[in-house]
Amino acid sequence: MVEPSAEALKTVVLNDEHIRLGGRMVPFSGYSLPVQYPTGIIAEHKWTREHAGLFDVSHMGPSLLVLNDKSGDLQRDHATIASIVEPLVTGDILGLKPGQMRYTLLLNSEGGTLDDLMIERPESSSWGGALYIIVNAGTKNGDWARIEATAAGRATLHRADTGGLLALQGPEAAAVAEGLIPGIAALGFMTGGSFKWGGTDLIVTRSGYTGEDGFEILVDAKFAAPLWNAILSDRRVKPIGLGARDSLRLEAGLPLYGHDLDETVSPVEADLNFALGKRRREAADFPGAARVLKELSGNLGRIRVGLFVEGAPARDGAEILDASGTPVGRVTSGGFSPSLNRAIGLGFVPPALAAPGTSLQVAVRGRMQAATVTTLPFVPHRYVRKAAP
Repeated sequence: MVEPSAEALKTVVLNDEHIRLGGRMVPFSGYSLPVQYPTGIIAEHKWTREHAGLFDVSHMGPSLLVLNDKSGDLQRDHATIASIVEPLVTGDILGLKPGQMRYTLLLNSEGGTLDDLMIERPESSSWGGALYIIVNAGTKNGDWARIEATAAGRATLHRADTGGLLALQGPEAAAVAEGLIPGIAALGFMTGGSFKWGGTDLIVTRSGYTGEDGFEILVDAKFAAPLWNAILSDRRVKPIGLGARDSLRLEAGLPLYGHDLDETVSPVEADLNFALGKRRREAADFPGAARVLKELSGNLGRIRVGLFVEGAPARDGAEILDASGTPVGRVTSGGFSPSLNRAIGLGFVPPALAAPGTSLQVAVRGRMQAATVTTLPFVPHRYVRKAAP
């Protein structure tokens, strides 16, 4: 989880707040970020599952891609901006309704994953011909360069990673957020909108990467600390660091780019078929479509699975072996599950060994430990979906 860095680390706008709260700062994706606060990772993890946790994810890559020449016809302008992005990704961006967000994958020409990202069509008509795009921190410069090259004068990319991006997650998140930002609880999972707080504009989506209900809030830099502290003033909320963010997403069975996803891993191998839009599959008009569609038809060498591990956690890179001791794959994410009080992991195995209940082994510090394939997620998601109007 913690990454070594020989370069000078960047700081987020809330850096002083983390230090004031006793955050233990570590290098991650080129930034100095809090891995935990004084209560510790397990306490933070459990608090988020039971109440509401506030995460600083300002190191991520929020941006707005805005059409240069708008016709004024909202649907036509959306179709134009979607046509710029779709050649890079797997999702049906054209089909987004106002306020709808979609998880999608940025692929290379061989069908390998360059990044996983979120794309929202803003709800407000004043943002016609724009897309709100959030990419991963470690890949954001490359992602944005690809998008800008494709836009080539037709649209302008506006980076928004100098402000604050706050993630409020947990079963009490909606009640907390509604008390500060009226109307926010009306959003459903994977939808967004524009809101005001303290005299500034916010971009809010009902999303996150913990498996819990929650929101991600983009706020201007000078309002980031006031909003952070206003949310933390509610006794239902505690600050949460990178450590618990990782254990929460692992329990939710969600892939982490650079571990469970990389330039060699296809959407099918990653068990992310839902990110392949139906229209895009039929048109075969996304990068690496030939490989991906071949894998969808069953020609697949490996697939991502969840593992229950007996004994100590099997970390990233640990070898996976079949019951007879033959190496068959490797662990890509692993750790201790505070919710289940046991070791869990994600990894890749041949499809013939991917059925839930399959007995495997993992090599941990030179010794074999039993592992069993299980269904994902490890801990059920608690997203709040709303019926379409």
